[in-house]
Amino acid sequence: MKENLSLKAFVVLMKASKSVTEYVKKDISRYDMKTNDFAVLEALYHKGNLTVKQISEAVLINAGSMTYVIDKLESKGLLERKPCKDDRRAVYIHITDKGKKLMDDIFPKHQEAIEDLLQDLSVEEKKTVIDILKRIGKS
Repeated sequence: MKENLSLKAFVVLMKASKSVTEYVKKDISRYDMKTNDFAVLEALYHKGNLTVKQISEAVLINAGSMTYVIDKLESKGLLERKPCKDDRRAVYIHITDKGKKLMDDIFPKHQEAIEDLLQDLSVEEKKTVIDILKRIGKS
């Protein structure tokens, strides 16, 4: 029977995805944080004020779960809701100084953990992985 490379590539991709997800969860748990909490803070930290919909699209969390995550982070003083001046229906989520200070502390450590994860890949291999995964994601 002929080897099905598409199926093999899919299985390897899924196993790698699971492995990377577990690695990231473990890293983020060092900061007493859940993956979704970190993802929301990271999006706001790097992109600035965003609507709930924009955050949901950026971090791939459904809107129902997003409200819970935002409520929890807001109760900890890490972010806040601010009404949009131009559209009264819109509410922006804003990272607070406390949230920014937290991310200033933990994001470099998280970035270092990601660097460690991919340390065996050359710059060219990383570029190739990025290109391939983008092409898979668009298909």
